[in-house]
Parts: sequence; C-alpha cells; structure tokens
Amino acid sequence: MPKIEVNDRVFFRMIGRSMESSELSKALTVAKAELDDWLPDPGGNLIKIELNDTNRPDLWSTVGLARQLRLFFSETLPSYPFFSSKGNTMDSANRVVQVDPGLKEIRPYIAAFIAEGLPIDDPLLKDLIQSQEKLCWNYGRKRSSIAMGVYRADLMSFPVQYRAADPDKTSFIPLDSDKELSLRAILTEHAKGIEFGSIVSGFELFPFLEDNNGEVLSFPPIINSARLGAVNVGDSQHFIELTGTDIDSLLLACSIAACDLADCGYTIGPVRIAYPYDTPYGREIVTPYYFQKPVSLDTAYGCKLLGEEISAEEAAACIHKMGIEVSRSGERLTVTPPPYRNDFLHSVDIVEEIMIGRGMESFEPIWPEDFTIGRLSSMEMFSRRVREIMVGLGYQEMIYNYLGSSRDFVERMNIDGCDIIEIANPMSENSEIVRNSQLPNLLSSESTSGNAVYPHRIFEIGKTVVKDSEENYGSRTSTKLSFLVSDREAGFNDVNSHLSALFFYLSRDYSLKKITDPRFIHGRAGAVMCEGKDVGIVGEIHPEVLKNWGIQMPCAGVELDLDFIA
Repeated sequence: MPKIEVNDRVFFRMIGRSMESSELSKALTVAKAELDDWLPDPGGNLIKIELNDTNRPDLWSTVGLARQLRLFFSETLPSYPFFSSKGNTMDSANRVVQVDPGLKEIRPYIAAFIAEGLPIDDPLLKDLIQSQEKLCWNYGRKRSSIAMGVYRADLMSFPVQYRAADPDKTSFIPLDSDKELSLRAILTEHAKGIEFGSIVSGFELFPFLEDNNGEVLSFPPIINSARLGAVNVGDSQHFIELTGTDIDSLLLACSIAACDLADCGYTIGPVRIAYPYDTPYGREIVTPYYFQKPVSLDTAYGCKLLGEEISAEEAAACIHKMGIEVSRSGERLTVTPPPYRNDFLHSVDIVEEIMIGRGMESFEPIWPEDFTIGRLSSMEMFSRRVREIMVGLGYQEMIYNYLGSSRDFVERMNIDGCDIIEIANPMSENSEIVRNSQLPNLLSSESTSGNAVYPHRIFEIGKTVVKDSEENYGSRTSTKLSFLVSDREAGFNDVNSHLSALFFYLSRDYSLKKITDPRFIHGRAGAVMCEGKDVGIVGEIHPEVLKNWGIQMPCAGVELDLDFIA
C-alpha cells in the first residue's frame, strides 16, 4: 500500500486545525489511512501515513489527504473553475501542445496545465515531488502508463512540440548531468535511463518535448532537461505535463495534480492539446478535463447493504460530508464525482461513502441470524495431506500472491500468454494479471537464493486461473501443487523420483507422456497422466528461462492440478 510523508505544519495548515496523535489516527479512517509514525524533523515534525485504498490516488499527497479531512470537518465543497468538459471548453489563450502523428503507436497521449502563484517553498516542492513519484510509480505503473514532468514556465514559450524524435540524432543535457547525451545514450549512461529505458527502448523513435524556441523540456518518460526541468525553491511559474498510454488514467492524474496546486493557492491555466489523430475525447482537448460520469443509488438498496434504515436526506448528508456533490429525487440519489476521483463505478461505491461519512462506529454490531457449523473442505483436507508429504520429502513451503506481472508470467517464461487473465485497471505492474502457474513464483524465489546452501527444494499449494470458454465466467480456477529442485546436478530424474513418491503415498498411479513446452528443455518434459487425464507437467527448466530469471543453477520442476487427483 502507498505510504506518504507529510510535514505536520503544512498538513495541519491545509486541514485548518491541529490534532494530537490519537485524534489524527481516528480522523485518518475517513481516508482509509493509518498513522504509521510521527518523527521530529527540522522545519516541522514528519508524519508517516499508510494509505489502504489503492483506488484513491488523489490521497497520495499532503494536499490531497488534507483536502479529504478538511472536507469531512467543514463540509464545504471546493470549486475548481478551470476544468473543461464536454460542451464547455475553457480559454487556453496561446498555451498549446502540438502532438506528432508518429507518437500514436509509441506514447500517444499528453495532458498539461500552467500553475502560477507564490514562490514555491521547500515543503511544497518536496510534496510535489512525492506526489509525482507516487502517481507515476503506483498509479502509473512505474511510468509505463503515466509519467509526469514539472518545468520552469517562465523560461519556455508556446506552442510546445510533443514529437517522435530520432534517438541517435537528438540530444540534450539531462537533469543531474553536466554533459550532453543523445536519447539513446541516456538509456545506457544515465541512472533514470537505465531504470526506465525499457519503456521506450523497443521503438525506432522516442518521445520528446521541446518548446517553440527549440528549448528541450524532457525525454518522457525518462528524464527532464537540466535547464527547463530543474524546478527550484522560489520558482513561481510552473508548466506541468503528463504523458502516457491510457487517456482516462492520464486525465485523472492531471486533474489530481491541478487540484492539489489550486488548493495551495496557485492559479491554474488550461492548455490545449492538439492531436493529429482521434482520441476518445476528440482531436482537441483542453486540460485539465473533467470526464467522470454521474452515478445513482436507490436509498432502499443502500439500506439493504448497510443493514440499517437510513433516510435519503441523511444518506445525502453523509455523502456531502465526504466532499461529494449529491442531488436527490425522492428516494434516488445521484452523485457527481469530484474531478480528482474516478472510483465511482457502481452504486455500491456510493454506499461505501455513506458508511464512511456516517462513521463506522455508528453502526451497531449484529450477530448473524443463521447458525452454521464450519468445517474444512475435502480439497483442503487433501491439500494438507499433500503438504505433509512434500515436507517429508525435504521441501520448504512457500506462499505467494495470486496477482503478478506479465513480464514474470509470460515474457520470462517464454510463453505466448494466450490463457492469461488480465486485470482491467491494475494499480501497478505487479498486479496486472492473475497467475496461470506457480512456477514463475518458485523461479522468482530461486533467483534471489543463489547464496543459500544447495540443493534448494521449494513448493507451494495454491490457486491458479486460466481462460476456459466452457466455464460460466470464461475462466477456471484450480488448486495446484508446484515444486522445484535447484542444484548443480538437478534434472528430470530428481523431480520424477519425488513425483513418484508423492503418488505412492497418495495411493495413486501415474504415467508420463512426451510433450513440447517452451518452459522446459525439449525432450526432457512430460505430461503427468492420471486415470487417463492430463493432470500436470514435469521437466527440466529451459536454460533460456533460467537466464531470464538470472538463475545460475539447473532447475527442474513439477506442476500438478490437485482437483483432478484428489
């Protein structure tokens, strides 16, 4: 979960009141956050806060979190008059970003605005950098879908050119460097290029931002220029841009940044983005842009979910207390999400706001009316038996997350990933798919265990999901056992002997059928057959897969579907 650090003087000033530790801990529940620590720091105490809602990137900054608490205490909704929307376009004056057609297949979208006001001080600059990092790392999937740049607007001129540049013929002096580098050289010689270069390295042309005078802004999503991109304490005019691959996520991140700076007292100047190709919002978009849609709730449905009778009037008051505009038509409530939130997908989300706005402590605990006796399922009993056998064979049990990245579960395993279940709107790269196999998890552990004494024997029993058109939901969830052996002489015979012992103790018979699988060495892999069914796979891990994981020792593994064996 995201964690942020806030300066207590700035934080409480923006909330409008000071609080002691106990009071703050209670207040943070409004934002589904927890007080982690409160430490002395020069210029004010440092408060560490953990945020438990990954659907609320607007809370990942001092300003955003303070806004939520301020709204709850004051119930006064803020006004952000600088937003354009469908049918209402704000004046952007001469502020224009012109997009190159060549970016359509590289990094197609950009949003931007100007922020002018008082000279930026050190705490606000630190919070702006923190907010930028959280948005781009967590919400922007390590800059792959969102990257943000802040520039000195007083040194630049419009229109800004967002173009596809030749990486060998285009060069500039990047931030934290004193020499001019080409875009391609930045990927290998600059720290940020090494860290994020994989996002663009596969393209023939790279994204590039420069102003009307040819002054370089940045090489997004990698690094700003050393001149326009070096924002310092005392600067009062800022140009903020965000580039990415998903326009809704990009517009939301732009809205969050604009609202944060507006709350700090800055005047926001909209910027017109001119596209040479179609986007979901047209070829010209003036950003910040409001695109959220209203969501409605029947009060009776909300009462059913909450377990208490609440009037439409009280429900509306609770929603308003959370800083959300709401209208009533009889017993029906219609919520208009604020521009910095895009987490209202269903009427249930409104019920959650009612619950938080009213206060969790206001709901009386109720004992369940139905009395049932819990017991272990037959599959759980069988899994425990398998677990005991594996431990008896000298294996160490592992436990992993069920979500992962396509890089680990597809690219590193040399498979096409056609049966992978993808998450529609992942909050990070590490949560973009539901795993289809446990072997990548085991190999991940092995890749970090090179200094441990060999042989290594690890296993896991857990769930995997694959596409299955015959199932009602188009996917099938299985309980699987996977185990891995790593040693200098580890091979097919090692894991097959342990597979044989497992089936012996389970009083089952099995046979092997020769197969070809890109994860395993050709000729050293077989399908495990039990009662005529294909229940798994056994084999030696392919050297190319081991190389992808950075594993030096040979490995052999087994993956079994326990649903077909139990």
